[in-house]
Amino acid sequence: MSQEEAAAPRTGRREQNATLTVRRVGDGVDVLCLSGILDTEGAAALGRELAGRLRTTRPDRHLILDLTGLRLVSAAGIQVLDTHVRHLSDTPVPVIVAAPHARDIFTIAPAHGLLLCATLDAALATLPGSAFSGSTLPGPALPGPGDAPGTPEEGPEDILGRRAEARTNAVIGMAQGIILERYAPADVRTAADLLRQASQRHDVPLRVLASAIVTAPRPTAHPDAWFPGRPAAPPPRSRLLDGADQRAHDRDHVLRVLVRDVVAAADADGAEVHLVDPALGDSLILESHAGLGSAYRHHVAQVCGPPSACARARLLGQPVLVADVLTDPDLTATVEGRAASAMGSRALYAIPAFSADGACEGTVTIHHARPGPGPTHDQRAALRTLADDLAHWHAWYRRTVVLDALEYVHAHA
Repeated sequence: MSQEEAAAPRTGRREQNATLTVRRVGDGVDVLCLSGILDTEGAAALGRELAGRLRTTRPDRHLILDLTGLRLVSAAGIQVLDTHVRHLSDTPVPVIVAAPHARDIFTIAPAHGLLLCATLDAALATLPGSAFSGSTLPGPALPGPGDAPGTPEEGPEDILGRRAEARTNAVIGMAQGIILERYAPADVRTAADLLRQASQRHDVPLRVLASAIVTAPRPTAHPDAWFPGRPAAPPPRSRLLDGADQRAHDRDHVLRVLVRDVVAAADADGAEVHLVDPALGDSLILESHAGLGSAYRHHVAQVCGPPSACARARLLGQPVLVADVLTDPDLTATVEGRAASAMGSRALYAIPAFSADGACEGTVTIHHARPGPGPTHDQRAALRTLADDLAHWHAWYRRTVVLDALEYVHAHA
């Protein structure tokens, strides 16, 4: 039933670059199979192939993309897929993404013209009017952003950890693809080792470093520096860094101190701190917390927008009070609101944290077990100061510690 077209590498500089072959299934289906690493060069070749095929596709012929053989997908690859499929195809194009790392990337950075499938049978079954439609059983459904995959034995903590790991692995995979494309190291393991070394040397979490690589401007032609002429800046003065132990470079320590001080300042029953991650669509990522149940943390681990209190505060640029979770019209209908009330939170107060240049670095949210008018005037002032301290420290951390780690990558790649 299947026939291979002549297979030719579409990118030829390095052995691991993407290779494109085409299989014909029956009389009406072409399956484009990609293997290797889809970097910028491979993405351009794929774009040309897609453009030619999608423009000439007849009603009796169908196209399926098989990405099972891909080891890494760059941001350029996702953009090419999204752009060509969305504008050249009237219906979503089935794409086979069985590998967890590829599935994670498309969950975080979805291409809306693609229909994700786990197997070729599942892809064939989606084709309208095809002889295969309905004649084969679809493969297992792929978990979406709101699903909770796992075995029945897994508890909320397990699922929460696997979700965080999926986000981390997807961003790290994109960063590795960029390193492979830009510096041409020997293989994927070399790129992974370099990321790990830079992370450990500068005490920057691997996800944070990978996010910076994905979103930072491309290095200039300067061989010794990614950011030539960048001035060194001392840590900002902050209550978070008071005392003899000036651990400004220790991200986890600063965030733990912040949560402790927030709970104490507001006499709160719980607190959460989110920071903006540009590599995840500027989502708010839960970075530190106290007094929160695992089910609730599961739903606020990555916040993309309202009705979450933290997202509302960020959008409005001012504090947001939820006097009673059970009567708030926006939260009552959400799983997040139900999870908050189930763990005993009734009132929320969220504050955006803006740096000196007006950029929102993140949010601080407190929880109270009783509904009410929220923090007192003095408590709100104290929380405002802590949010400002968070923003100023995080802006310095991004522009100093994280960029130092990027310089390490550039110098040693």
